[in-house]
Amino acid sequence: MAKKKMIETFDLLLKDLLNTNVIFGGKVVVFENMHAKTNPTFCEYLMRIGNRKELLTSENKIEISNSFIVPYTTEQESLNALFETTFPNMHDFLCDASSVASCVILTMKHDFVNEINDMLIAKFSKEAKTFVAIDEICVSNDQSEYEDFLHSLNPDGLPPYILTLKENCPIILL
Repeated sequence: MAKKKMIETFDLLLKDLLNTNVIFGGKVVVFENMHAKTNPTFCEYLMRIGNRKELLTSENKIEISNSFIVPYTTEQESLNALFETTFPNMHDFLCDASSVASCVILTMKHDFVNEINDMLIAKFSKEAKTFVAIDEICVSNDQSEYEDFLHSLNPDGLPPYILTLKENCPIILL
């Protein structure tokens, strides 16, 4: 969840300090992981990776434990399995929103975030409330010309143009 520029700067610093062009100066870097605080098995797994004692595949890559892998069947089935694994007691969240605070799904692409959010929000049984953003341009007489274009944008770091929420559904405010 760190800023990309911060990680890139750290990478450049290690390359400079160690006088090498290898990523992170050739050092194994494990960023703080909140999951490791409450899961000793996962913490030990991270330590084995950091100490270069974790099993490697034939391609010299880190062996990922099957307990961390959601098998792919179809996109919908695999996402449902991921949701069940990450949020095993989804119905309990309706009564106690704090129980979901320790669960998170991270994605590699921003586009997937909205898709996954929409699928998870649909699983909450309460009535949905939709909020629509208002975009305005500097010259108001050109508003109608650019309004559809503005609504099509989904820049990183900004909420989506249309935001759907339900009671007890967790949100992150940045």
